[in-house]
Amino acid sequence: MIQFLLAAPAEPQPGFMQQYSMFFMIGFMVLIMWLFIWRPEAKRRKQMQNFREGLKKGDKIITAGGIYGVVKEIKETTLLIEVDGNVTLRVDKNMVVADTNDLQK
Repeated sequence: MIQFLLAAPAEPQPGFMQQYSMFFMIGFMVLIMWLFIWRPEAKRRKQMQNFREGLKKGDKIITAGGIYGVVKEIKETTLLIEVDGNVTLRVDKNMVVADTNDLQK
């Protein structure tokens, strides 16, 4: 009887939330990152891709380097833009970042 009274009390079994709370927190953080970081970035990337695919001859554009120009020729991955007078540049389509009409709005 004395040994029974002197024995250490058994630790209570952890509850469901205590066992899996770390997994819930990691899942919650991934969900928050998806909502606020990955989803908006994917949306912007898709809009930019649609903008670049929709370029046509005569569009006024701005490159990533800040060069303003008018599209003269469109190829699969490059554009020929007229910068000033007879000055033309060949740029990669991925370097076109804006339409000058967007700036006026």
